[in-house]
Amino acid sequence: MAESSVSADQVLDCTGLACPLPVVKTSQAIKKIEPGQVLELIATDPGVEPDMHAWSRRTGNELLSISKEADVFHILIRRVK
Repeated sequence: MAESSVSADQVLDCTGLACPLPVVKTSQAIKKIEPGQVLELIATDPGVEPDMHAWSRRTGNELLSISKEADVFHILIRRVK
C-alpha cells in the first residue's frame, strides 16, 4: 500500500472534523473525480484510519496509502468505478 509517488488529483481537507464527516465528505468528493483519479483525504480524526479501510472495502475504491504526520492523516484513494 505504499505508493508515495502517486499525486492526488484532488485534495479533501477534513482536518478538525469528527466521524462520520470525513467518510461522508470522501463519499461525496470521490463521485466528483473520474475513475482512475486519486483523492487525497487530510484528516485529524484518529478514527479515520479504520473508517477508510472499511469504506474502501465497502465501496470498491482502492485505498492506496495512509500516512500520518504529527496528528494529521494523509490518505490516498483511487476511484475505481
